Amino acid sequence: MKIAIVGASGAVGQELMKILAERNFPADELLLFGSERSAGREYEFRGKRLTVQLLRHGDDFRGVDIAFVSAGGGTSIEYEKDITRFGTVMIDNSSAFRMDADVPLVVPEVNAEDALNAPRGVIANPNCTTIQMVVALKAIESLSHITRVHVATYQSASGAGAAGMDELWEQSGQLSRGEEPTVRKFAHQLAFNVIPQVDVFTDNGYTKEEMKMLNETRKIMHSDVAVSAICVRVPVMRAHSESVWVETERPVSVAEARAAFAEAPGITVVDEPAATSEKATGEKSSAPAGGSATASGKAAASGKAMANYPMPLQIAGTDEVYVGRIRADLANPNGLTFWCVADQIRKGAALNAVQIAEYLINRRKS
Repeated sequence: MKIAIVGASGAVGQELMKILAERNFPADELLLFGSERSAGREYEFRGKRLTVQLLRHGDDFRGVDIAFVSAGGGTSIEYEKDITRFGTVMIDNSSAFRMDADVPLVVPEVNAEDALNAPRGVIANPNCTTIQMVVALKAIESLSHITRVHVATYQSASGAGAAGMDELWEQSGQLSRGEEPTVRKFAHQLAFNVIPQVDVFTDNGYTKEEMKMLNETRKIMHSDVAVSAICVRVPVMRAHSESVWVETERPVSVAEARAAFAEAPGITVVDEPAATSEKATGEKSSAPAGGSATASGKAAASGKAMANYPMPLQIAGTDEVYVGRIRADLANPNGLTFWCVADQIRKGAALNAVQIAEYLINRRKS
């Protein structure tokens, strides 16, 4: 099997290489493509040095089975035909094709079979905030149809790529030294601030990011669900958080919801609002592996009770969607509310794309 990554030097491209290696993806050959700026760079993959080739029009994708494309919407549109003309499946991480009727928009835990109907040879990866939300919504939808969703996102700097993370780090240092912060990537200073704007505003007062959560959720879930979102950038390096309110056709109890989350693929439940440290209680924590050793250690030393719920500090670098703070909506008898966190570079981008490819490969084998 011959695989390609377009945008190999970017944050998602680098994560794709890492995930392909971690999951022992069945790639006999990996080709890397990039812009003039990144062409010629070398990266190691499975003990071999690979050189980034310049992305150009032509037949470089002849014989490539799957191409992971993460180089921006303009590049995806310009090179779509070059990538797919010889039968390559293009798994695209940009917003270029997501709402096209002949392009499936896929989250494998939710609508994997949609990937089998891709007449243009293009499969779209949804927006990162949509991906983690619909993985969680799918669990509730299995209990009762969701009619309405309200969501507030808390999106990390890495959602704007490596440049976003660099700017947050740079601003933090500048402010600590009493200097004026440099603002380039975001609309305003992000360090020690929150910005209630992700992407540009549309005519209805919502941003494009917020509208993506409405339109993409409906397409992925094949649903008439109403979605209203506010997307906020927060001074966190990596992993997005969301506070979600759902209204269902029938009342769904907290116990039902928690059980559905626990059984759903791709979800880990971390929901112990009255938890104490492991040492204090003798019970094993349900926090993500490697995530809360420092916090638990402090609690154990003090004997202090410590609530347990997902936080980006613990979850960056992991693959699951973590759900906690599951509770009844006090303002709606048919409502539930919960908190979810996921690494948007992994599950929100690179991992989701790899999972789509794995699904296609497994279906071919069967």
